[in-house]
Amino acid sequence: MKKTLITLFSLFLAVPAFSQDKEEDKGKLTFSGYIDSYYLANFNNPRNMKNTGASGTARAFDQKTGFSLGLIQTKIGYAYKNTDVVVDLAFGPNADLGNYGNAVSVLGNGYGGTSLAIKQAYFNWKPTDKLTLTAGQFGTHIGYEVIDAPLNYHYSLSNLFNNGPFYHVGVKAAYAVSDKFALMGGIVNGVDQLYSNNNKPGLIAQVFVQPVGGWNVYVNGITANRNTKDATSGLTDKGTYNLLDLTTTYQVTEKFLLGLNAATGKQTYAAGESKTWGGFAVYPKYDFTSTFSLGARYESFSNKDGVTALLDYDGNGVKVNSITVTPTFTVADGHLLLKPEFRVDSYDKNFFTDGDGVKTKSQSTFTWAMIYKF
Repeated sequence: MKKTLITLFSLFLAVPAFSQDKEEDKGKLTFSGYIDSYYLANFNNPRNMKNTGASGTARAFDQKTGFSLGLIQTKIGYAYKNTDVVVDLAFGPNADLGNYGNAVSVLGNGYGGTSLAIKQAYFNWKPTDKLTLTAGQFGTHIGYEVIDAPLNYHYSLSNLFNNGPFYHVGVKAAYAVSDKFALMGGIVNGVDQLYSNNNKPGLIAQVFVQPVGGWNVYVNGITANRNTKDATSGLTDKGTYNLLDLTTTYQVTEKFLLGLNAATGKQTYAAGESKTWGGFAVYPKYDFTSTFSLGARYESFSNKDGVTALLDYDGNGVKVNSITVTPTFTVADGHLLLKPEFRVDSYDKNFFTDGDGVKTKSQSTFTWAMIYKF
């Protein structure tokens, strides 16, 4: 009798373990996100309380002085065996600015659309350990910085980021030849476009190399036909957009990280004329402790040909040099990031105005950014 009871008790204990295995077979669901807000002071004291300059494009997200909400992210992930899916939804002023290519609803201009809230929505399938296939809307592979505030060291974004792609809609394939060499290629709807406007998809590519331990190198590219069509006049703009980007980081010591981003772009028009833009940015960062670090960014960006939206009051292209210095305090067990940032932008032409309405070439700002991630 005692032996029978022991046997039954053992079977009873085995049931939860068996059920747990079954639950694990159903996959893993994750939920994460962040909220960021900031206070920004502009030492020019512009009348319109904006930091965007003549063309309204000097800053990607931190565009107005005073207190502001940045972005709220809710990211849901699900992984099952060799597949996973990401649903990355964003809300707030920065979400609208970062997803401007989704602003037009499928119903047309003047109608609201839920697509504006989709920052990323894609799934991955790994047929082999080395090959990953992706489909949907995903963040761009180009550049050193990203939209997500917790992943960038500085709160304000570089002109290289602001004048490059934000996201892509399409498919891509990544192949890891080894842990030191990988390739990626894909087909997408042009540049920052939810829908194709000319039935001519763009191509994206990336090559990753790790020459030595601690040194990562990414060579990125995109080419897209920018022909656009209109219901009445047909072809309204004809040209090809090409962008080549280099992003690299080197862990010099355990505490010192050095990053570099350089890019060159070219727009070719119908008559065969070509115009270029580009620049570079250097990112040194030193971790003094696990909760305090100091980083800087020096950037030089040129749009002298007037290809991108960065223009002066007369609609001419400009060149800008920017210096950003940011200490970061990490508190609340790593959940809260406090970033007091100082930035100076110096243009070669009048680009800003001061409180008296006088045009000026430079702008200095101070930002206190507060980012909570979970």
